[in-house]
Amino acid sequence: MTSPTLSLGSHLSPITVSVDLTAVCHNYQAIRLRLLPGTKILAIVKADAYGHGAIPIAQTLQGLGVFGFGVASVHEGALLREGGIQNPILVMGPLQSAHMKDLFQYRLTPVISHRTIFSELLSILPKNVAPYPIHLKVDTGLHRLGMDPEHILEIFQCTQPPQSPVTISGLMTHFADADNPDSTFTTFQLTRFRSLIEHIQSSGFALPDLHVANSAGILFYKEAHFEMVRPGLMLYGYAPGHPEQDSPIRLQPALAATTYIAHLRSLQPGDIVGYNALFRATRPSKIAILPVGYTHGFPRKLTGIGHVLIQGKTAPIIGKICMDMMMVDVTEIPGTTIGQEVRLLGTQGSRSISAEDYANWLETIPYEVLCGIGGKAKKLYQSTEVG
Repeated sequence: MTSPTLSLGSHLSPITVSVDLTAVCHNYQAIRLRLLPGTKILAIVKADAYGHGAIPIAQTLQGLGVFGFGVASVHEGALLREGGIQNPILVMGPLQSAHMKDLFQYRLTPVISHRTIFSELLSILPKNVAPYPIHLKVDTGLHRLGMDPEHILEIFQCTQPPQSPVTISGLMTHFADADNPDSTFTTFQLTRFRSLIEHIQSSGFALPDLHVANSAGILFYKEAHFEMVRPGLMLYGYAPGHPEQDSPIRLQPALAATTYIAHLRSLQPGDIVGYNALFRATRPSKIAILPVGYTHGFPRKLTGIGHVLIQGKTAPIIGKICMDMMMVDVTEIPGTTIGQEVRLLGTQGSRSISAEDYANWLETIPYEVLCGIGGKAKKLYQSTEVG
């Protein structure tokens, strides 16, 4: 097969990242089918929706009836509000007193993980207005953010209507190991969370929305769905878990990336390619230079391990990946030309490269791959109307 030749003058960026919004819709509906009716979905769109673009993703999910969105910072929440998103937005990362003014201005819901921040919040809020919604986070074993259970009970005791300037709208924790086939630690965390729930109820307090399940929790722990779930990775087309596990859900990757052949060179046996003579030709060879490198999310560790697709065939990465260039061996791919499309992520012909492939090559996780490739690039959005 022959690949399309790109019009180089029309591409200001050396990398084209496309996001399939139809795939995002499919993934959202696939998640919805695993939940009981009425279960709220808080879509996690932190880190610019894992590199997919937070505002377009949120706009798409808003139209599907998503309850709200989870972000890591006040800044991320403010960007969503400025992009026209009206749904509840939970700020799930650490908060400081300097964040409070913008938190209120943009009507963001804080997740309180420390008593000091709770005290500062109370001191700032006006007394004669509707109570401001907050969520509380309890640490059940991850030991990152979150309060001890006894501190959660103290906050319940001092936030009872009608005098309290806040209302507790949610109570959450975060799983540390839910994608592990060994359920021991996740069961331990759930037990601690349920114990806190029992203490709250026995103290006479009404329970707010409870939410625990991330993507792995949604897939593997139905008993952890409670009133709300927090899918992240699954929205973008990848299921958490180990390679030896069969995925219990059919998802569609939403992110794809292409570049083009910028230059072609012929090598003789003994010729080297790139820095430090890492690659030395052992046969007459043809190599293609691509205008992308580690600044575009392709780390040097891919050298000699990863590959790209040209004309639907694999072209191995050779030589050290540079800041804004990489070299691939196209000796076995006749007919390559300057300007020809190169598939970095996604499908070309009958072959595909996924974020999971990169994660295996790099000994990391798809989350990091998606954020790296999609993070800086300008994105093109595609959507196919269904029905």
